[in-house]
Amino acid sequence: MKIALERAVLLGQLQTVSRVASTRSAIQALSGVQLATVDGRCELRATDMDVGLRVTVAAEIAREGVVVLPARLLLDVVRALPAPDVSLELRSAEQDVELVSGKAVFHIRTLRTEDFPPFPEPDEDAAVSLPAQAFVSTALKVAGSASRDETRPVLTGILVSASDRELRMVATDSYRLSVKETTLESPLQASFEVIVPARALQELARVAAHIGEDEPLRVSVRQNQVLFVLDGVTLSSRLIDGQFPNYRQLLPESFEHELRIAGPELTEVVRRISLLAQKNAPLRLSFTPGELTVSAQTPDVGEARESMPLAFQGEPLEIGFNPEFLRAGLEAIEEGDVLLKLISPLRPGLIEAGDNSRFQYLIMPIRLNV
Repeated sequence: MKIALERAVLLGQLQTVSRVASTRSAIQALSGVQLATVDGRCELRATDMDVGLRVTVAAEIAREGVVVLPARLLLDVVRALPAPDVSLELRSAEQDVELVSGKAVFHIRTLRTEDFPPFPEPDEDAAVSLPAQAFVSTALKVAGSASRDETRPVLTGILVSASDRELRMVATDSYRLSVKETTLESPLQASFEVIVPARALQELARVAAHIGEDEPLRVSVRQNQVLFVLDGVTLSSRLIDGQFPNYRQLLPESFEHELRIAGPELTEVVRRISLLAQKNAPLRLSFTPGELTVSAQTPDVGEARESMPLAFQGEPLEIGFNPEFLRAGLEAIEEGDVLLKLISPLRPGLIEAGDNSRFQYLIMPIRLNV
């Protein structure tokens, strides 16, 4: 293999794909980036067996071939190159790649190409096309509620459902639950429901951040994989097997209190008072007629409280929440009012967007010591 390309182009695409290269696998090739020339084009590929990325990079191809190089080292070298152009040539006898830019010459040892897994190909006939920005913004609303505990794999994923004009995503870590529904402008050609690792959708969001708003996203669901194709980038991910919790059963049918609160104001109060909710201390929300008081106390650290007017009626109510979880739910509603729905101090609370944007955030309370 022998190719020549612009350093800035190579650097940008390396920064994209190298994020998914494995840092823990016993298979050394998975820590690398595969450079492959296919049908007159050059591709960069990386995978950790769960998530994979494949991007096309503009290059002059003098000789075709395939090579795998250490991802982190290659990225650092390309970032430091002195000239705007770079050439890479595989030296099979030396088992390395010669990289030349200006007067700088590097020889980087290759990794075993045969250990690098083949990439799945999207099934174009069965692919579903969706607006990329609608898909990604929906995913980002719920991704923070997915679990990071690998002992319950199904909770590390996001339930993605799409049919007709409806896109729905759900995530939960058993302490909180996020549901976001998005209405699509055009009906879909087909429907699907899969559990996708939250990490894969967060990676897709990073890719989408650099493309235009009108760019379509092609989704191809296979037996145990899903492929996303977006503006020349292909992201593949394994699907999570298992039964996702019946989230509809978790959402209470009725509430004792439904309170409309200025979202930005409440969010800022929660952020401030949370500074004194350390060492697993809860954030306390105390409701009295006409007023909400947010407070926190951490032994040997200090305490804080702040009140704000609120149209609350009835018997006083005090409920405690994990400050990080509460803040995340409020921050997911970027502007306007929030609806806070409560039953009792020991029943979950529900946060909804006041503008009817179909976002729900259920959060379990923390039992308070009087």
